[in-house]
Amino acid sequence: MMIGVWVLGDQLWSEQAALQNCPKADNLHVIMVESLSHVRERPYHKQKLVLVWSAMRHFAEELQQLGYSVTYKIAEDFETPLQHWIKEKQITDLRVMIPNDLPFLKAIKNLETRYLSSLNCQLTLIPNNHFLWNSEEFKTWAKPRKRLLMEDFYREGRRRFQILMEGDKPTGGQWNFDKNNRQPPKGKLKTPPAKWFEPDEITQKVITHVNSLPFPTYGTEILQPQPVPDTPAQENQLSASISVHQRLNTQEPFRWAVTRSQALEVLDWFINNRLPDFGPYQDAMVTGEETMWHAMLSPYLNIGLLQPLEVIQAAEKAYHQNKLPLNSVEGFIRQVLGWREYMHGIYHFVSADYPEKNWFNHTQPLPDFFWTGDTNLNCLRQILSQLQRTGYAHHIQRLMVLSNFALIAGISPQEVENWFHATFIDAYDWVMQTNVIGMGLFADGGVLASKPYAASGNYVNKMSDYCKGCDRNPKERVGEKACPFNFFYWDFLDRHRDKLQSQGRMSLILGHLDRISQEELESIRKQARDWHATLS
Repeated sequence: MMIGVWVLGDQLWSEQAALQNCPKADNLHVIMVESLSHVRERPYHKQKLVLVWSAMRHFAEELQQLGYSVTYKIAEDFETPLQHWIKEKQITDLRVMIPNDLPFLKAIKNLETRYLSSLNCQLTLIPNNHFLWNSEEFKTWAKPRKRLLMEDFYREGRRRFQILMEGDKPTGGQWNFDKNNRQPPKGKLKTPPAKWFEPDEITQKVITHVNSLPFPTYGTEILQPQPVPDTPAQENQLSASISVHQRLNTQEPFRWAVTRSQALEVLDWFINNRLPDFGPYQDAMVTGEETMWHAMLSPYLNIGLLQPLEVIQAAEKAYHQNKLPLNSVEGFIRQVLGWREYMHGIYHFVSADYPEKNWFNHTQPLPDFFWTGDTNLNCLRQILSQLQRTGYAHHIQRLMVLSNFALIAGISPQEVENWFHATFIDAYDWVMQTNVIGMGLFADGGVLASKPYAASGNYVNKMSDYCKGCDRNPKERVGEKACPFNFFYWDFLDRHRDKLQSQGRMSLILGHLDRISQEELESIRKQARDWHATLS
């Protein structure tokens, strides 16, 4: 029997289940494929394409160094190189770790019915080991419950893996210190720099490849590392060229980690330099502060360069050894052990029609400025500009600005999800379906959130300095200077009053709606309609 292992682009760990399922031997072969047809599905961010393809190429080299026989192909599709490889290596058992994304799992199963049997090759799907809870374990937890509250799941995870526990009690006497982690930005914040890397030769080749792709992608063109100048004149010429590109915002360097060793450096950097002060300002947004104290580990977790338990245990170890503030450590651990595992579990638990959910029946098209960043709303412009350049924005920028705006403006959940999936460096189907359709837009009607994350301009004004650089007034609901977050927010509550009344946590907010006069409410409705009309 000749065994073949197909390693996917988000399974870049030498201990991933399919590789661990079979010992290294002469009858074991590994294949990895960069598929252009797969990335034609939507205009993915250039930074993400470089990250995934460079990480894949580095991982192929790592496997070869570990003694694996590795075939690496760059092709238009997955099927052709797989067929040739199976024939050439005489593979009789193709093993694949079950992908996290359900559409890709379906595609793999289609390959089996279409041609594997004709090649006398069976498909063996190996359970995925990149999460702490597998799908069956989550289903066992979820089935008997009336409400699938993340907080309940998070506490169960703390008990199960004995994280920040003292016997059967949570460390510090309470499970959640979120109230300590919502401070608005005040004064000049001394944020530590992020951990970045210079692209090596492999990554430079990928950058060249991505910049020359013959189909649409998203984001700023990636700056090619420049050759070392031989003379002072060349150095001056090179500096001038780089300065012009940066001033015109036409190019952006690629600085992300692309190997497990580099990702571990980022984890260590976060634990030592950012985690101590991560908690208080984790919801804050500041102009020019693109990363704040955030870990920026999700791109690496989501392709397998880091594993969730090692990240969680590193934070817990630092808490005990370095006496770090519990609110910072617990808040970070909750994001990985609670939110990330919960979203993955929900994704595999809900019905197949979940991606099409649209509880509010929102049908407004996605405004073009989501793609271009060309808007006079400073909060959106700041975040969209950052996203174009880096592929990154932190969780409050995503939830309380981008998703919040899409929700209250009545934009189609499916268009919003597709945009998130294309533009973020850590976006995959399993995380965007639940995070956007469910949490951000409440399009599932409350499967995973107890109320919509809807807010007026007051929230953005409180938690950021964006409003200071905007010509709209965050305190005005109607009029020429009214913030669209305001008139859209109250219009949203008015349009969906009947549905929102069924959500117990909305009664107080709807009471505020009753205090608005009918005359002002009609002005709010008209301003919302007029704003949409200007975009159509």
